[in-house]
Amino acid sequence: MILQAFFRVLAGAVLLASGAVQAQSEAPLPFEIARLQKDFPVTLYSSPNCKEACEGARAVLNKRSVPFTEVLVHDEESLAKLRSASGSEQLPVLTVGRAVQVGYEQSLYDGMLTTAGYPAAGSYPARNQAAAPLPDATAKPAAPKPAPGPKPGPYDTSNLQGPPPKQGPYDPSGLQGPAPKPGPYGVPETK
Repeated sequence: MILQAFFRVLAGAVLLASGAVQAQSEAPLPFEIARLQKDFPVTLYSSPNCKEACEGARAVLNKRSVPFTEVLVHDEESLAKLRSASGSEQLPVLTVGRAVQVGYEQSLYDGMLTTAGYPAAGSYPARNQAAAPLPDATAKPAAPKPAPGPKPGPYDTSNLQGPPPKQGPYDPSGLQGPAPKPGPYGVPETK
């Protein structure tokens, strides 16, 4: 009980040595929530076109002081992430660890968060995480990088240039020897 009160004060605002007040969004997360965030990360998939349902989902998370990542579905790449996470294109989608909830229903969201161990609403000060910003339409997409070719390794012989082979005791090309003898293992006898 005393620790919860301590964390409420700590999460609310921290007075810095300079006298400035650090905002709640900059305050460090309480240990319990930081551990849960690591073990059961929360992701909210939303869209600029999703107003009421996405705002309701965001409000549930903020009320329970749950830090979350918001993925704004606005292009093919983010749509592919949504499909991979939920198997659907319906928004909003909430993932808590491996659990997935498609669509917004407050009781189901609360159930998922409670099952993961997140504190109930009012245990910690509410967060005020806003909607994800819209991507900059004027920004140019990064040019695709060319695929790197294979790097020659220490045993790569494709680029080796050596001297031509010399005739020697183990080079059969320059050998001159006696003619094979007729017999069982040499040149076959002609009859």
